[in-house]
Amino acid sequence: MVTIGGSGLDWHDMDNLLRPGGLGAYSFDEQNNVIFNKPGRQYDAVVMMDCSQCPIHPQLKDAFTTFAKKDSEIVRAHGMRPVFFMSWAYADKPEMTEQLAEAYTTAGNANDALVIPAGLAFARVRKLQPELNLYAPDKRHPSPAGTYLAACVTFAAVTGRSPVDNAYTIIGLDAGTTQLLQKAAWDTVQDYYGR
Repeated sequence: MVTIGGSGLDWHDMDNLLRPGGLGAYSFDEQNNVIFNKPGRQYDAVVMMDCSQCPIHPQLKDAFTTFAKKDSEIVRAHGMRPVFFMSWAYADKPEMTEQLAEAYTTAGNANDALVIPAGLAFARVRKLQPELNLYAPDKRHPSPAGTYLAACVTFAAVTGRSPVDNAYTIIGLDAGTTQLLQKAAWDTVQDYYGR
């Protein structure tokens, strides 16, 4: 994972990250010995997300469009699939949902990239169970429930399989909440892809 807090797609040098010997060139074993990975393609897909408001910010949305295209081309040139992770609205700005969905859907269609509709799943859960807190205190980042929901949406979108009844859970989430989040993730992915 390559992340720069609060960054946009334009902050990441995708070509450099994916060059031979770049990202994924080595890892460590249990004894902390360096393991040099085989040269060549290390990944099947690259999941990209812009800063949470960049795709819809009046001064930054053009950079999102430009770098979504540029980075998708670079990812494909390295034999991998481009994937966009649709972020969610801020807790106090629900109107961001449709704007972000439109921006990511447009970018996905324009670049033949898979879109993970996490933002739409957040909106679904907020309608189904408004009292469930999906946000950290800053109203932007996810709570443990929001993190679990995003993971379930990612699993469903990337694999095409339902996360419902998946045994993996997060400590502190009760069975009912876990099931709600799994089902909301699956329903969102199915609705988004028109299945």
